[in-house]
Amino acid sequence: MLFPVLLSGGVGSRLWPVSREGRPKQFLPLVGKLSMLQETHQRLHALDTAPPIVVCNEAHRFLVAEQMREIDLDTTAIILEPAGRNTAPAIALAAISALQADADAILLVLPADHYIANTDAFSQAVQAALEAANSGQLVTFGVVPDRAETGYGYIKCGAEFRPGISELSEFVEKPDQATAQGYVDAGNYFWNSGMFLFRADRYLEVLAQYQSLMADACKQAMAGATHDMDFVRPDSEAFLACPSDSIDYAVMEQTDAGAVVALDCGWSDIGAWSALWEAGEADTEGNVIEGDVLAQDTRNSYIRSETRLVTTTGVDNLVIVETADAVLVADRNNVQNVKALVTALKLQGRDEATLHQRVFRPWGSYESLIVSDRFQVKRIVVNPGEKLSLQKHFHRAEHWIVVAGTAEITRDDDVFILTEDQSTYIPLGTKHRLVNPGHIPLELIEVQSGSYLGEDDIVRFEDVYGR
Repeated sequence: MLFPVLLSGGVGSRLWPVSREGRPKQFLPLVGKLSMLQETHQRLHALDTAPPIVVCNEAHRFLVAEQMREIDLDTTAIILEPAGRNTAPAIALAAISALQADADAILLVLPADHYIANTDAFSQAVQAALEAANSGQLVTFGVVPDRAETGYGYIKCGAEFRPGISELSEFVEKPDQATAQGYVDAGNYFWNSGMFLFRADRYLEVLAQYQSLMADACKQAMAGATHDMDFVRPDSEAFLACPSDSIDYAVMEQTDAGAVVALDCGWSDIGAWSALWEAGEADTEGNVIEGDVLAQDTRNSYIRSETRLVTTTGVDNLVIVETADAVLVADRNNVQNVKALVTALKLQGRDEATLHQRVFRPWGSYESLIVSDRFQVKRIVVNPGEKLSLQKHFHRAEHWIVVAGTAEITRDDDVFILTEDQSTYIPLGTKHRLVNPGHIPLELIEVQSGSYLGEDDIVRFEDVYGR
């Protein structure tokens, strides 16, 4: 059986302020209505696959589970890495998991934050690669370049030993402009897509041959794994002892079993805002516009509004991105430096570097609307059937006003129902819980008041999510 492996561990800092550590780009609808993680799986519709294996970090586990639920998709496993160790160990964890479900498992390894315009061409390339994978080769997909791109790594191909399948000669780092042009002119260099296809047992065999410490650490981690709801937690101590390396360096450059399938499908890793301009539908002035935007005398720009009206006049070749708490303005040819902005914000201790105003939790989300010294106003959304933990606070009281839906409130020994336009008060130190017993999202406004309003002022007595 073919198992999609969705690698969902990236941060996507070059797409700040929309992409942040708390909700990075793979969980965002950047091209289309679905998130990039959801799109990655949905493009497999023409292939006969098992439920996917998702590899992510602990902090994003509920985001992954919720986004899979939104598209009515079961998973074979959601594997939570105790720490990032790059792609080679992540794929090893997935391979071990797949073999537990099917001794003949084949892995289709896909980064969860890439864009593919032509899904039919992608499916055809996967089908073409299956024969080579079944015969024991480790296949990578090389994107046919349409320009001399300096932002991608390249794959050099050797002789073609099957129609459309070539020997893997070497991986090449991101080149300068002249070198990139030489690669394109040579005709045997492809962009490195980071997508792979191989038998799970064959990958582990080659990994053990060249990276025995890594292979052993991953086997021990999965042997000691615990299962919690939808999640698989590899043993932390064993995995933290694992060396960190990419599949490119740890495996593909070492083995003589590597192969390359050419892929011409409108691929992009969406590594910067300029890539979204390229992937989007431009108007007659060359502008790609998302959200509430009025653009006059504006050309060749990417303009994205998330919360308010954005207007432009007399500008050219810009990226303008507005969120609730930050605005980015950059030259479209200089957006690779956005990562440096994020680093500078972190050095200043700015929350905007990592956190969104809207924070997602396993039960729903909350959004800070007003923050002051002794009070805070939040918008809270609880998904149907979900509940917050039974908890109390030492330093703040809370007022809840139901805007939409139905709320079941626990307040010490009292349990009661509130509906639209009704409200209640939770005194400081009171045990309380909020539940949505209905079939539509529960939305309420929470006003906190007190001497300390931090999220760490909480004592949990019961929590269905194991926090």
